[in-house]
Amino acid sequence: MKQDVMKQFDLKGKVAAITGGGGALCGTMARGLGELGVKVAILDLNLDNARKQEKAITDEGGTARAFSCNVLDESSIQKAYDEICTLWGTPDFLINGAGGNDPRGTAENEFLEPGDLKVADINVADLDKKEIKTFFDMDLEGFGFVFNLNFIGTFLPTKVFSRGMVEKGKGAVVNVSSMAALAPLTKVAAYSAAKAAVANFTRWLAVHFSHTGVRVNALAPGFFMTEQLRFLHIDQETGEYTPRAKKVIAHTPMGRYGEPEELVGTVVWLLSEASKFVTGIVVPIDGGFSSYSI
Repeated sequence: MKQDVMKQFDLKGKVAAITGGGGALCGTMARGLGELGVKVAILDLNLDNARKQEKAITDEGGTARAFSCNVLDESSIQKAYDEICTLWGTPDFLINGAGGNDPRGTAENEFLEPGDLKVADINVADLDKKEIKTFFDMDLEGFGFVFNLNFIGTFLPTKVFSRGMVEKGKGAVVNVSSMAALAPLTKVAAYSAAKAAVANFTRWLAVHFSHTGVRVNALAPGFFMTEQLRFLHIDQETGEYTPRAKKVIAHTPMGRYGEPEELVGTVVWLLSEASKFVTGIVVPIDGGFSSYSI
């Protein structure tokens, strides 16, 4: 019997919620889904950024609505969910894209050298004013903020949004993990730990939901040249790659950074019927970064 392969990718009329949808990567995903006729709920703590993505989608003839949402506040998430259900009905899809890093959960250098240890005579009250140098300078509040934003900020929206999917017996959740989950990146301790937790949680929940009709998968993006990354990886005076950026390129067989648009195809596949027997996977989108070794 002949199969209509392209029909499996048809998402027209579906409802998708995207946390962190005002950002560069998830905003691009939102616009990609909008082009396919998906009704896109753009959730972000920064409502102005979410509205910019809403306008971009509607200007192109799509359907979108911006919602203010704090992914660390269950009542805020529930409010957004209820508003989406009233507007369009129970969402079919959830993309957990909210996340990020913070210097307080980051070490300045890749390696701790014996000479880096200093007498800890700084007043605890002044830690927020102290430039973080080593693992020993990380405070619980800063580390916890990064971990919670990335992991709890995935757990809570999933808890709220997936219930409706389970009740109707169909749906898909796509989490955003990272290359840092597969092999922890130097310096970014809290971020790496959190993204590893997201990957593990993805697999756990996929098994837990496997009898309900709801699939759970994740993306593991490599290095994508967003404006935020450009500021960190491009020398603002010379326009050249920073030393860390050169390491990234050297470790990426394709020899370049990814573009946000290159995430959209995988997202469409994971949300669509084309992947209806796929659950519990973490898909590297990394130009070969995770496969390369010497």
